[in-house]
Amino acid sequence: MQRKTAIITGAGAADGIGFACAKGLAEEGLYVHLVATSDRIFERAEELRGQGFAATGHICDLTDKASSERLRQGTGPAAVLVNNAGMGSISQPALQREFVDLEEADWDRGISVSLKTAFLATRIYLPDMYADGYGRIVNVASVTGPYVANPGETAYSAAKAGMVGMTHALALEAGPRGVTVNAIAPGWVDTGASTEEERRAARATPCGRAGTPAEMAAAVVFFASPKASYINGAVLVVDGGNILQERKA
Repeated sequence: MQRKTAIITGAGAADGIGFACAKGLAEEGLYVHLVATSDRIFERAEELRGQGFAATGHICDLTDKASSERLRQGTGPAAVLVNNAGMGSISQPALQREFVDLEEADWDRGISVSLKTAFLATRIYLPDMYADGYGRIVNVASVTGPYVANPGETAYSAAKAGMVGMTHALALEAGPRGVTVNAIAPGWVDTGASTEEERRAARATPCGRAGTPAEMAAAVVFFASPKASYINGAVLVVDGGNILQERKA
């Protein structure tokens, strides 16, 4: 790894997967650039700096190309990119609506926040990785879409399934250039955004609980490490075995 820098998108929530990934990568000695759409990202970066890590926060709308380009100008090249942004934000929470009630704008928003963000961030940082002959891209997909689904989440499901497809296709292109592209597919994860209904569903997993952001981050940190050099185009399900069950309690 020539550069010891990492970009983590969607890292604004203190109890979210993105911030857990940032902390895990910082613990591995990387300089982490945390990205989100609100100024709370500066609090997250300050929290890491207070623990002795090198970190900066950046506000960026990753659905906008110009904003993404300004982000790259601010951070410089990176060896690791974690595409975690998606689902929703403080200003625009995730939308759950039956398909026949979706407006075109709803669909476009759902695809944009969970898939276009990953496209633009990857498009902006990948050329630097090619130039270095090294890079790690880790996409935070979901079991929702590629493996299972929930009513009212067609756009989100399509976006996350698309992220897996992008992972597979890009792995073929990037592998010969020294860049690996992998994804994790979280199941139920206990965050501040979890609803009581989701927490009840998580208790029906074989492990009897939801996963933690730190457990998701552990998989991301491994994929982002030099030790994962021969893993490319993989999707690791991190759901406590939940999708294996035909019958759920």
